[in-house]
Amino acid sequence: MGDAAKVVSPPLKAMVLAAGAGTRLRPLTYETPKPMVPVVNRPVLHHVLDNVLRHGITDVMMNLHSFSEQVKGYCGDGSRWSLRLSYSKETALMGTAGAIKKVEKFFSGGPFIVLSGDGLSDIDITALYEFHRKRKALATMVLKPLDVRFDYGVTLTDDSGRIKGFIEKPSWKDVFSNTVNTGIYLFEPEIFRHIPKGVYDFGHQLWPKLLKEKRAIYAYTMDGYWCDVGNLSEYRRAQMDALDGKVRINIPGREIRKGVWIEQGCKIHPKAVLKAPCLIGKGCVVEEGAEVGPHTVIGDRSRISSQAVLKNCILFDSVTVGKNVHLSNCILGANGNVKENITVYEAAVLNIRQ
Repeated sequence: MGDAAKVVSPPLKAMVLAAGAGTRLRPLTYETPKPMVPVVNRPVLHHVLDNVLRHGITDVMMNLHSFSEQVKGYCGDGSRWSLRLSYSKETALMGTAGAIKKVEKFFSGGPFIVLSGDGLSDIDITALYEFHRKRKALATMVLKPLDVRFDYGVTLTDDSGRIKGFIEKPSWKDVFSNTVNTGIYLFEPEIFRHIPKGVYDFGHQLWPKLLKEKRAIYAYTMDGYWCDVGNLSEYRRAQMDALDGKVRINIPGREIRKGVWIEQGCKIHPKAVLKAPCLIGKGCVVEEGAEVGPHTVIGDRSRISSQAVLKNCILFDSVTVGKNVHLSNCILGANGNVKENITVYEAAVLNIRQ
């Protein structure tokens, strides 16, 4: 659950895009849809919905495609967040803009926000709406300053924030802005007049069309946290940033000391070593002499055997780490089992079954 909600007036509705296949996160997404990949033992999607509620939004539409039953099984009707959650199943992907066109009637009553189900962010939606309203914008794009300039397109604006151009994935000679498109948008319902039925994309089609037609489109540069959990390196970064407190999200469990969280039902041996920051999920067993952390998250119902050492690791649910196993900077998929007496360093993604 999110914390006390801010009030956005008038109340916005939200569209959460959760239909992506997550090919850049493979092998993690062979059995887990991209929005359900865990960050501090909760799906990225869980944190997105927490933030939506935090800003007083209660009506949410979510599109689904890959592993749709997993997403619906976790989110249900949205009541765990005090949300009213509806779904739009896409048998074939409609594109980002096509997805909202398909459910146009849901958003006919007023402005609405579009967010990615796989983007970890604590964006201040209330401040975004105020920016949008004061400029009487048809559409507002959320930008984020980043040091990395080549994995994302850049957006060019004037002093008022009005968008005047785009450059997709610029080369060095084109780099004169370090703000990137986060994929978070706020629209007036009139936007549907500009989106044809069928497959249609925000970045490559709708925004360039609105710019060409000189519509009132603006860019809002956010101050908060944003990370596209779209590849393995960014996924690792999001997990570390969450543990380090760089993003405003709810970390589950009880913080037994600074930076060490333990969820319910765990059995931690008194001679196990827990180094901050780290998180131990529900029903885990950590045996004598095991060392967990720093920057390690252990999923629910996992077992860390004696003398095992885990640093900068992400374990999904029900993982077993054998005796004297040493892992550094590893990701272990659900139900993985790492045998005794092995050492694995640096960026290994393991999904080892017994």
